[in-house]
Amino acid sequence: MKEEKFFNPTLGTVTFNKVVEEIINYLKEDPSKEYDIVVGCDSSSKELPHFPVAIVVIKKGKGGRFFLRRESYNHLSKKVFHSFKERILEEVFLSCKLAISLREELKERAKREDNLPSFELQYIHADVGENGQTRDMIKEVTALIKGNGFKPKIKPESFAASVIADKYA
Repeated sequence: MKEEKFFNPTLGTVTFNKVVEEIINYLKEDPSKEYDIVVGCDSSSKELPHFPVAIVVIKKGKGGRFFLRRESYNHLSKKVFHSFKERILEEVFLSCKLAISLREELKERAKREDNLPSFELQYIHADVGENGQTRDMIKEVTALIKGNGFKPKIKPESFAASVIADKYA
C-alpha cells in the first residue's frame, strides 16, 4: 500500500505515505476544528472497469481535500465483472481495504504527533441507495462495511463514492 500512487488536484501524483503526511499536515493547519475522514469508491460500467477509490478529509463546516487511487484490472488479472452486483461488491471491498490501511497508518502517526485535532475515520461511502437497481444490495453492502469495522453511508449521503469517485470512473 505504501508505494501505491494517488492523485490530488493540487499535488498531482503522490504515494500513500505522502497522502498520510498531507492528511496530518491538513489536520494541524486548524487544530481548533473537527475533521472526518471517509473513503468511497465507484466504478465504470465495463466488463473490465476502473475503480476510483477516494479518501476525503472534511474539515467540518469548512470544506476539505481528497486523494484518489484508480484501481484497474486487465485480462491477465482474471478478474472479470459480469454484473453490476460484482462491481458494487468490489467497490466496497476496495474501500474497506484502503480504509483499514489508512486507519492503521493514521493511528500510528497520531501516536507520534503532538496537538492533533479531533478526527475520525469511521465511514465508508457506498454507491448504493433506495432508488435504482442497487436497492436490493443495501443490506449486503452495509453488512460488509460494518463487518470491517466501519459505519456505512449510502446515497444520497455517500458523496465520496457517488460524487467524487464517480467523477473519475
